[in-house]
Amino acid sequence: MAKILFVINPISGDIDKEELVEDIKSFCREQKLPNEIFTTTGEKDEEKLKKHIAAYQPEIVCAVGGDGTVSLVAKSIIRTDAALAIIPQGSGNGLSKDIGVPQDYNEALHLLADHTIMPIDTLDVNGLLSIHICDMGFNALVVKRFCSGETRGPGAYAWIAMQEFMGYVPKKYTIITDDKTVFEGEAFMISVTNAKAFGSNATINPTGVINDGHFEICILEPFPKASSLGILYRLYTDTIDGSVYTHRFSCRTATILNHAKEVTQIDGEPEELGEEIKFTVQPRSLRVVLPKVTVE
Repeated sequence: MAKILFVINPISGDIDKEELVEDIKSFCREQKLPNEIFTTTGEKDEEKLKKHIAAYQPEIVCAVGGDGTVSLVAKSIIRTDAALAIIPQGSGNGLSKDIGVPQDYNEALHLLADHTIMPIDTLDVNGLLSIHICDMGFNALVVKRFCSGETRGPGAYAWIAMQEFMGYVPKKYTIITDDKTVFEGEAFMISVTNAKAFGSNATINPTGVINDGHFEICILEPFPKASSLGILYRLYTDTIDGSVYTHRFSCRTATILNHAKEVTQIDGEPEELGEEIKFTVQPRSLRVVLPKVTVE
């Protein structure tokens, strides 16, 4: 049976993890799954986790937390034989939703006993790892405000978004792919992703394939306030491509000039990357655990 290392963030999603730990231990005993538990502290977690993985040599490293915990595990096992499993316990849980991991705790836990493993693409973003969605513009600003606040959950995110929306001023960007400028102008938001949807279930890249060796640059241009409800409707009905304010490019490498040097967010974490941001796809560089039924 697969040897599993559970990586638990005790504060993600404002959910008490003590009972979850007992459930995990009981499940592993029933399934006869060798396991250990690593608890994050916020102090040199990546360094400590890599050392633990090197010593324990698990086949599966299971993130029990939100997008930050998932990203921590991914950074620790990328380009190795270990596979990432996810038990969603955060506010957004973006990657887990995109790859079909059950959002119910017990269903996600039982996936460890009956699953398949699939390699997915990741992105190098100025030397940083992105496994789900990276963007700049409006959403990145909201993520920055959300991460600096004390309240978690979808409600807090929505409240910040509403506050920022009315006064937000689109910024200027230049996008270069294959040594050719494909876009230059103002944008409300630019998202770069292999996947389809944000953790909020808003679909920004309806035809995205997470392991096709390409990524998409999704541009939402400035729009009248009167069009905002229509755009929201399209985001939540997988029809954003039908909006006159959006278009996408598929590529393997790209450079985006963020002329205002505004904050960028990578998988739910704000990053200050300066003006020139380079993106490179890393094909099938991360192995993930997912339900068998999602594999064709």
